[in-house]
Amino acid sequence: MYFFLSVLSLSDVGFTSTTIPKVIWDIHTRSKIISYAGCLSQLSLFSLFAFLDSVILLVMAYDRFVAICHPLHYSIIMNPRLCGRLFLASLSFCFVNAQLHWMILLPQTFCTHVEVPHFFCDLPQLIRLACGATSTDYLLMYLIGAVLGAVPATGILYSYTKIVYSILRISSTGGRSKAFSTCGSHLSVVCLFYGTGIGVYFSSTVFHSAKSVAVTSVGYTMFVPMLNPFIYSLRNKDIKRAFQKLLSRPV
Repeated sequence: MYFFLSVLSLSDVGFTSTTIPKVIWDIHTRSKIISYAGCLSQLSLFSLFAFLDSVILLVMAYDRFVAICHPLHYSIIMNPRLCGRLFLASLSFCFVNAQLHWMILLPQTFCTHVEVPHFFCDLPQLIRLACGATSTDYLLMYLIGAVLGAVPATGILYSYTKIVYSILRISSTGGRSKAFSTCGSHLSVVCLFYGTGIGVYFSSTVFHSAKSVAVTSVGYTMFVPMLNPFIYSLRNKDIKRAFQKLLSRPV
């Protein structure tokens, strides 16, 4: 669990680092210019870390499934070798996802000076600004997003269906509450991540308002990664105990 938490934290750091430093720099210098190569790099890194967050949440759901549904075999199933393989497989899928986004945008042509109605280079906004974009490009973009987003979401939903079924079979009330508290942090992060992500792309598809997309993207790219450590820290007894020891140390 702690291994995947550290991977999620690193993914969140990379996720925010692709957008926030450029925003701060633009505010400081009062410049809103980004090069074509820089825009493509930002798009690739953003899609890489965003999908890595999604896949790691799926892996963590599987980890919770094994811990609750097969507690006696947990240490055998979730051994370090399997954890490493799951991480490498997740990273490989994320690289494929980033390359697919790159391949959609790379053949497009743009004017010399283009104003992106966003605070970072997001694929839907860039496709709308392309001169040669067709309905096929839009269809491919949303198809890739739907498939790659639905696979982790379906896996998480399946894992929690099995988890809830196993929890309901527990006879003691204390055992049920302990099992639910084990999944509480992860479930909160999943709802926050997918809720804001769906809100961003739903608003960009339905309302076509650059302002609404930018506002919802702030929560998706800034607040969600910032809240993840607090959610896990407040519900983790080991972290609470370590924090209390740190505060109780003599100066």
